Amino acid sequence: MGLIPETTIQEVRDRADILGLIGRYVELKQAGQSWKGLCPFHDEKTPSFNVNPGRQAYYCFGCQAKGDAIRFLVDCENLTFPEAVRTLAAELGIEISETDSSERSDNEKVYAALEVAQGFYREALRSASGQAAREYLERRGLEEEIIDRFQIGYAPDAWDSLVSALERAGIPSEVGMASGLLNERNSGGHYDRLRNRVIFPIHDVRGRVIAFGGRALGADQEPKYLNTPESSVYHKRRTFYGFPHALEPIRRAGRAIVCEGYFDAIALARAGMGEAVATCGTALTADHARDLSRRTSSIGLLFDGDSAGQKAMERALEILLPAGLRVRGVILPDGMDPDDYLAKEGPEALQALVARAPDALERVMRKAASEGRSTPAEKADIVRRVAPLVAAISDPVERSEYVRRLALEADADPVAVESVVRAAVRGQSARANPGVSRPGEQPRREEKALAVDLPGAEMRHLRQLALIVSRHPEIVTDGQSEEMHEVLPDCALKQLLFVFTDAGADGDVDGEGRVDLPAIEGKLSPELAALAYQVIVDEDLYPRKVPAEEVIAQIVSKFVLKNLDAEQKMIKRRLNDPDEDQVRALEELQALLVRRRAQGANMIDTST
Repeated sequence: MGLIPETTIQEVRDRADILGLIGRYVELKQAGQSWKGLCPFHDEKTPSFNVNPGRQAYYCFGCQAKGDAIRFLVDCENLTFPEAVRTLAAELGIEISETDSSERSDNEKVYAALEVAQGFYREALRSASGQAAREYLERRGLEEEIIDRFQIGYAPDAWDSLVSALERAGIPSEVGMASGLLNERNSGGHYDRLRNRVIFPIHDVRGRVIAFGGRALGADQEPKYLNTPESSVYHKRRTFYGFPHALEPIRRAGRAIVCEGYFDAIALARAGMGEAVATCGTALTADHARDLSRRTSSIGLLFDGDSAGQKAMERALEILLPAGLRVRGVILPDGMDPDDYLAKEGPEALQALVARAPDALERVMRKAASEGRSTPAEKADIVRRVAPLVAAISDPVERSEYVRRLALEADADPVAVESVVRAAVRGQSARANPGVSRPGEQPRREEKALAVDLPGAEMRHLRQLALIVSRHPEIVTDGQSEEMHEVLPDCALKQLLFVFTDAGADGDVDGEGRVDLPAIEGKLSPELAALAYQVIVDEDLYPRKVPAEEVIAQIVSKFVLKNLDAEQKMIKRRLNDPDEDQVRALEELQALLVRRRAQGANMIDTST
């Protein structure tokens, strides 16, 4: 038999009666917006198996079984995936027209379309219409040799210029859509996704174009940066911009430099550091870390010198240290990016800044200690903040040395610090090995593997945010996204929330605009996928009395207030310290109180 078309599989998912299907095997009772019953996949006495017919999904809080109607039939009847699809299709009266075309040939069509687009963008940059783009690149200091090396192009300010180029090349519009190059018009036909933008081609390690990033040229054009969405050949969680160019320099230099943007990586290459790469609109992932660790053991992280840059460095260390990578933190002066620093100080100065970069984990220790270590509580805060990063280091000798240094920075008892780090190591081992249920064993609950030390109300608010965004992934504004990154506590629910917003941006939504969980499940870790199903089956948390936009704003405001309260306590401690600058501390307190009053105004009830 041939392959079942993806459109047919999606139709089966959309039309299947998941409640009726599972009801054949499980006695289900309604519980709010969901239905509950005893799990068919493990023995239990208290129902923990939840079905949400509106989201066509099920999840067991006992054994973490999860999925849609097709997955249920696969697991319950021991069918193959195609057999389950055909079984449901027959019940639904859906005709399956199968094809012999393979995924490989489909991918080759996508690669061909991307190559045509790359040639088109390059030619457009050289044409008369590309003059503004050429002038912009010149202002950014990019010489022709660099433009050619990175194959930078230009997307004309027109709706269908690439559409026409693909047609001339014999590329069907469906392939253009699958490649992320085109969008579909509501009135029929297609239009160019990227318009009036400087174009940065993104390559895989074999040098094939797999996606494009575009930098807006118009003053009012939003967003400033826009990527083509993920596709069958482009997965941003394991893609670096500039990787093919950087492979040989990484080998020669014995290190890789990871930065945040296309221009950052190019600026470092212009300064003679070709080992620089950039993430593609996403935070560092475990896939990135594994890819880097196969090529080098030394990483330089280049981030802004503000508080957001400090937090980004700490998040990156959470990913890189468990992969056995040794990390240095390159911090630019406030308000400067590599372009600015290169233009002002020259390539030798930028090279020296990178070469002198201190150990990133020690930088985090010093930053934490600089916020106060005079009281027992402050010392404990420092150790609790840094201990998970120290625990992520697998080499026992290195970890022991960092324990000693953390004790010195916190001015704390080394034995006590060692105890905290050991507890963190045990916790990380449990999260990394969530286990599976065995006959006679009590199944592990996913909540335990993903637990964070947060009050119940905060966990409820984070779940509510994730549920709202799963239903309306476009609802979060850019400003709210930045604020959420800043104020929400780091945990799996926060990570999931941004997975949902990314899914919306990438078009991974169902016919009602909700996050299409089966479409993104393969991109998630098993733990995060399980948490996603947990969130979407619990519809009772969705707000009914208050508009979702207001609930998001108010929940974020609650977390902002919590952070401001913590900052206020720190300033008050400084006011009680005769060695501190009292005038400056008082000014900071007054400014903080103004911000607090603004956040606290017009608070509403976010309950359902």
